Amino acid sequence: MLNRRNKLLLLKVLSLFSVVRGYNILVIALAQYLASIYILAPELPVREVVFDIKLFVIVIASAMVIAGGYIINNFYDAEKDLINKPRKSMLDRLVSQRFKLTTYFVLNFFAVIAASYVSFRAVFFFSSYIFGIWIYSHKLKKIPFLGNFISATLAITPFFIIFVYYKNIQPVIFVHAVFLFLLILAREMIKDLENISGDLAQNYRTIPIIYGTRISKLLISLLILLTLVPSLLLIFKFDVGYMNFYFMLCVVLLVSFIFLLFKAKTRKDYVWLHNILKLIIVMGVFGILLIDVNLVLNRIL
Repeated sequence: MLNRRNKLLLLKVLSLFSVVRGYNILVIALAQYLASIYILAPELPVREVVFDIKLFVIVIASAMVIAGGYIINNFYDAEKDLINKPRKSMLDRLVSQRFKLTTYFVLNFFAVIAASYVSFRAVFFFSSYIFGIWIYSHKLKKIPFLGNFISATLAITPFFIIFVYYKNIQPVIFVHAVFLFLLILAREMIKDLENISGDLAQNYRTIPIIYGTRISKLLISLLILLTLVPSLLLIFKFDVGYMNFYFMLCVVLLVSFIFLLFKAKTRKDYVWLHNILKLIIVMGVFGILLIDVNLVLNRIL
């Protein structure tokens, strides 16, 4: 049995894990590796990709910067989250704001140091990424639509550095990126509907607050309809192997999403819609394996 001190320590570890959203970071790291193996460097042996030290450093540096981003975002949103996410906020507050800030600076410092192993361009990239996350959390997130757009851009940035590393500019990669970007942007706008109470209390100027929920729903529906374009292109124009079944499922889910969106009225409804988009994104990570189920076996050696 754990004593009181060890229980408190365990709760603080869980609190920090909650603040940095460790589960999200693990999924992003996995997505970076799967994208490298299946999409960005399909001609290289799996062993060479998996044991590429520079790629590993890029993934680790990305994880540290993303974790730091969640911390600084949590720091600025502490009061708003008390209204929107009271239970999560109580867990997050087990770690002091001072410790969170210290961890934020330490993570970013080590991310830049790690990036220096790759190249000076990597140092510049991650330094810019850190600044972009900070300026978004401090200022830009309160600006309607621009804040959503910047947030979605920052979310796909870890994949951009992998794209630059492998210097792969095939059209199919661009279409994948557009699909992911539009999904994340729609999810960010759903979060505005989900968090409208806290945003009102903290004087955030989001789209549903300024223009109303109906306009917000129309814009989200437009984004979902635009997301269908890359989905259909990946099904009919590009060879994505068995992953085309994933995109077929996405079309069904996204069309259903639009109908559910206009019926949604309560925060619980918007949370469900948010989770649908999150599920599509996470399924997409594992769906990369469907591009060629024999690919890994054939490239191990």
